[in-house]
Amino acid sequence: MESYQKCIVLNGDYSFLNTVSWRRAVTLVILGKTEVIKYSDKVIKLIDGSLLKVPVLIKLLKVIRNIYRNKVPFSKRNVMIRDGFKCGYCGTPSDLTIDHIIPTSKGGKTTFENCITACHPCNHKKRDKSPSEAGMFIKKKAYAPTISEFIMIKMKQLGLQEIINDLWENK
Repeated sequence: MESYQKCIVLNGDYSFLNTVSWRRAVTLVILGKTEVIKYSDKVIKLIDGSLLKVPVLIKLLKVIRNIYRNKVPFSKRNVMIRDGFKCGYCGTPSDLTIDHIIPTSKGGKTTFENCITACHPCNHKKRDKSPSEAGMFIKKKAYAPTISEFIMIKMKQLGLQEIINDLWENK
């Protein structure tokens, strides 16, 4: 069983909440906190010897308050998700950190609009200069994603869009 297989978790009102590992999804089902909307083709054997299909889409039985409704919270990880885990200057997907487009030493803020994913070599080359002062070009505009944009980006990166499409086709 692949340890990276994810399961989509919907709130009690069918709004997207998050993704969890297949192990966490099975636990939530066994605890009676969720109902399964769609199963994968994977089956696991429980301690008592019974077989259980692994869920790929579950819904909480109760609606929980979602604190992210107004905006996507700023974090290093959320900037990297927005930028596709690639350097905003050279496009490399490794050795990543966050770069302030306008350096904090020059009054730049720590916001989605002023931060971009950067590899360590590009971040080191830029130092405390603006991209134009460092002779560098940003490939994508830094922006604050909306909740729906962020969810779509995250689902696409996790490969979950195919699951949603499959659900719609099989209705």
